[in-house]
Amino acid sequence: MSDNLPIVVSCEHATPGVPREYEKAFRGRRDLLMSHHGWDIGAVEIALGVARSLGASVHLASATRLLIDLNRSLHHPRLFSEISAALPDEDKAAIIDRYFDPFRRGVERDIDRGIRKEGRALHLSVHSFTPELDGEIRKADLSLLYDPSKKAEKELCERWLGEIHKADPSLRLRRNYPYRGAADGFTTYLRRKYGKGYLGIEVETNQTLAANPRDRERIVPILIGSLRAVAR
Repeated sequence: MSDNLPIVVSCEHATPGVPREYEKAFRGRRDLLMSHHGWDIGAVEIALGVARSLGASVHLASATRLLIDLNRSLHHPRLFSEISAALPDEDKAAIIDRYFDPFRRGVERDIDRGIRKEGRALHLSVHSFTPELDGEIRKADLSLLYDPSKKAEKELCERWLGEIHKADPSLRLRRNYPYRGAADGFTTYLRRKYGKGYLGIEVETNQTLAANPRDRERIVPILIGSLRAVAR
């Protein structure tokens, strides 16, 4: 990989943890917190593995998405879950100040630094998805989400997926699945903020693989090697 492409890694749903001051609101909800509703299972290990190997900065959520979803805009109706939406307004404002804003500012600082230095930056937002949702089986092992109207993102993902397929033809690969890359999310917000200098790719791994340490150990080197082959 070219040394002059700054890379920033983030994991917006890294943990099922609840800060101590909000534990009462989540009492009796452990099963929900530990499910895919509470975090992206296996995503934090993938994010850390990718970041360490690439020498990239990494930003990890410090609270469950059921407290606040760092991958939603402030105006999004599901920014807070049904649990946290019932908290007093002053608590919700404090959650934004303490968890949402610092996380996003940290990612933006590193993107700012990369764009100032090299004129561009690649942001990898790492997630995982449940293999089945509402009775629908998700038919993919790994997917890359991007804005199809942004030529640089589209071309990078096409080449990256091609290299992943060469490395492991058994992986079921998709684009913009099971979510749309241009839907409301952190990368969408950052595209509007930075324009051409910003490339935002969401890396989505099926939790059947992401939750398995052996599968993660197989997938992370594939992600790294294939990205090195195409991101220049």
